[in-house]
Amino acid sequence: MNIKNPFIPQSFANLAIIDGRANENIIKNLEKLNINIIKTIKCDDVLEPISYHPDIVMHPIDYNTMIVAPNVFDYYEEKLTKQGINVIKGEKYLSSKYPDDIAYNVGRVHGYAIHNFKYTDEKLLFYFKKSGIELIDIKQGYSKCSMAVVDEKAIITSDYPIYNKLSKLDIDVLHIKPGYIKLKGLNYGFIGGTCGNLSKDSIAISGNFENHPDKENILKFFKKHKKNLLILDNNEIVDLGTIICLYC
Repeated sequence: MNIKNPFIPQSFANLAIIDGRANENIIKNLEKLNINIIKTIKCDDVLEPISYHPDIVMHPIDYNTMIVAPNVFDYYEEKLTKQGINVIKGEKYLSSKYPDDIAYNVGRVHGYAIHNFKYTDEKLLFYFKKSGIELIDIKQGYSKCSMAVVDEKAIITSDYPIYNKLSKLDIDVLHIKPGYIKLKGLNYGFIGGTCGNLSKDSIAISGNFENHPDKENILKFFKKHKKNLLILDNNEIVDLGTIICLYC
């Protein structure tokens, strides 16, 4: 299976789509790498804590194609088309009641798309099938939030069903305890929303893991897969809804 993960740029990223509420340290540290920043706008139709999260309103099909929820399509069409990205309007309008907010929050690893496909956007499903991406059906709707992409065949998750299913598919999965990740307005956030792949070798992390009980295992897992970590802020790690990094 030779389908590359669009969340891992093949050259060092020069564009990052990030939660519009991210603090200035995070933004400045990305800009120091000559990365252009597109701050997300609020999607008023979903819950406040996730209303700026990129992975709630969009999904990269490949390196050049982005599916975007119709709720916020015009803003991202204007921003991303200028960067050479083909922006396609999804079918599903998002709303605040689960599962009406999960249509684009699909996990990706090694040619697989992982989601509760009963609720996936129809246009997104069409492009998955057209691209030959294998669908792995699970009950977790927030599957991208739940998966930190480490490498083409490696992820970190606190979701046991994801861990259980992907481990059987020759994916290296580190299972960690849920919680210990800040997400204002909710009890906690998810590991997948804390980071973004800058390149095949480097990963940006929103904060430090000091308060996480699995800190050592997490850092060892990154080291095992030979990843350079860029800690964007000295404060505790926060769920930003994935930092979507692109090379345009």
